[in-house]
Amino acid sequence: MKLYQSIGPNPRVVLMFLEEKGATIDRAFVDIIAGENRQPAFTALNPFGQVPLLELDDGSHLSESTAICGYIEEKFPTPALIGSTAEERAVTSMLVRRLDYDVVAPMTMAFRGSEGLPMFQSRMRCLPEAADGLKACVRDGLAAFDAQLAGRTWLAGDRFTLADILLYCLTEFGKQVGQPTPEDLANLDAWSARVAQRPSAAASMNAKTGIA
Repeated sequence: MKLYQSIGPNPRVVLMFLEEKGATIDRAFVDIIAGENRQPAFTALNPFGQVPLLELDDGSHLSESTAICGYIEEKFPTPALIGSTAEERAVTSMLVRRLDYDVVAPMTMAFRGSEGLPMFQSRMRCLPEAADGLKACVRDGLAAFDAQLAGRTWLAGDRFTLADILLYCLTEFGKQVGQPTPEDLANLDAWSARVAQRPSAAASMNAKTGIA
């Protein structure tokens, strides 16, 4: 396998997932600032021009960070970060879906329409007129997850999962692009501090780490 990675929250999700697994695979860095992911050499691998991208042993390619993590879970089943039972896997999938809808998508679209507009306006459709509303949607989503964390160590209770990794990487990204976590979300703040103590949090900060 070979992982094409870059800066950004979604590539970091996969890097942090791999660190939690203790798994090592070949990696290549893609310079998305320079638009390398939009060049023919890369779009031949992924027509959507997105990173991360996982090249499988048979030469096929898998994109989307959570799908890649699902594949890695199958290949490296321990420790289980999605789940070891049908019930655990269903709960993790439910949380990831909620995060995608309530945090990941609106935060990404808000960034592309505001702080990230100079980079993205020539690459894809951006919605600057919707940026403020999308940021408000993110705050609403974070408040909902703050409430869910009341009395819990992790989003799924006592299990640290892909959902925690996804939320952590996105909230850390938000802090850098004008979308900080609201200060009154005490449960989320305490949860974030717990995640930050995990070795995988620091090890996944530099997207070039592990590149030969």
